[in-house]
Amino acid sequence: MEQLLKMDTIMAVGQRPTKLFHVVAVPYPGRGHVNPIMNFCKLLASKRDDLIITFVVTEEWLGFLGCDPKPNTIRFRTIPNVVPSELIRGADFAGFYEAVMTKMEAPFEKLLNEIAPPATTVIADTELPWAVTVGNRRNIPVASVWTMSASIFLHGYIRHFVDQGDEQVLNIPGISSTLMPDLQKVGRVTDERVSKLALECVSQVRKAQYLLLTSFYELEPQAIDTLQAQLPFPLYPVGPAIPYLELENTSSTSPTDYLQWLNSQPPESVLYISLGSFLSVSSAQMDEIAVGLRSSGVRFLWVARAEACRLKESCGDMGLVVPWCEQLKVLCHSSVGGFWSHCGWNSTLEAVFAGVPMLTFPLFLDQFPNSSQIVHDWKIGWKVERDGNWMNREEIAELVQSFMNLESNEGKEIRKRARELSEVCHRAIGKSGSSETNLHAFIRDITLGQGLN
Repeated sequence: MEQLLKMDTIMAVGQRPTKLFHVVAVPYPGRGHVNPIMNFCKLLASKRDDLIITFVVTEEWLGFLGCDPKPNTIRFRTIPNVVPSELIRGADFAGFYEAVMTKMEAPFEKLLNEIAPPATTVIADTELPWAVTVGNRRNIPVASVWTMSASIFLHGYIRHFVDQGDEQVLNIPGISSTLMPDLQKVGRVTDERVSKLALECVSQVRKAQYLLLTSFYELEPQAIDTLQAQLPFPLYPVGPAIPYLELENTSSTSPTDYLQWLNSQPPESVLYISLGSFLSVSSAQMDEIAVGLRSSGVRFLWVARAEACRLKESCGDMGLVVPWCEQLKVLCHSSVGGFWSHCGWNSTLEAVFAGVPMLTFPLFLDQFPNSSQIVHDWKIGWKVERDGNWMNREEIAELVQSFMNLESNEGKEIRKRARELSEVCHRAIGKSGSSETNLHAFIRDITLGQGLN
């Protein structure tokens, strides 16, 4: 493989030598960024044999990803952990965010000097704005990858570039009025450093050559159309950037315990619960959820990470509590009938793909507008709140029972809409679908050298 990567051309049987295109991808070092960008790189690799991809992560992240299956045309390279371990662990998000913005550029550019063949395209997380500067300085086209919704990007872009009062900004074409209050919450980050840096990330995109969205066009058509009209270069909605290619892999060994448990449950009877990997609720709130679930009498599979062992005892015998699972495979299982989610964008896209309705439980930043899209715009979910407040155990039990009632009119309607949106999603990634077409357009542009003046 290393010999292949040092060649400027590859030879196909019975064909002339073909130019080898070298894409260097660098995500922001967080799970909600690394995963979708890796999934997109796997999609790229599945379409062209003459694309090789160097996936650049910090040393710690290589430990998380080293064993994950990937095509032979994708290789990992590392840069040092440029932030202290306590920041990596999320103890100081603002400090971590600031360090990533200021300390990753130099080791990344040093790596570009060392890799062979030279990079022909850089695919960089939007939240690494220095990557655009590096690419422009070296005359390498840069595709910025936005790993949240198109609506959030549009709001940030307009907010940065349009000098309007707050009342005018409330009426952005392509963004529903129900979404605006939660989008404004995203802008009012408690730490001003994070808010300022986030807007700088969005503003820097204009200096890139392409914008990749992990959404798909039919999910946010008005926002995407409005955004394309604002940008001086092509954007490509190529989502959902989730691991659906791996669902086709049937070579795995015997099912895991949680999949065996799901196999024994009735169709659409299980509520799947996952509140994300970065932030979570307090132990007291987790206990309230556990008691509410037990009282509801509803079957559930709960990914509780570090709390799994503790919560097993209080959840009763109707549910299974695990520290981790293959989420997309679980959501696509026939016994799963609902998803209680923190509304991270990747989890949202996986639920849409699987056609599973959602209980929305946002905790941080973009999760609030994602929740609004799920509940108000797409109408495939309900909020886990009462009058804007946390629910107690009795209210949780009542909500879960109602949400998982397959015979009620509300239950039937929400599942019907979730299935319909899933069908739209599958058409987008299918042959001649919008995402498939955009993916091929992006590949065409980077291989024909379009993008730099």
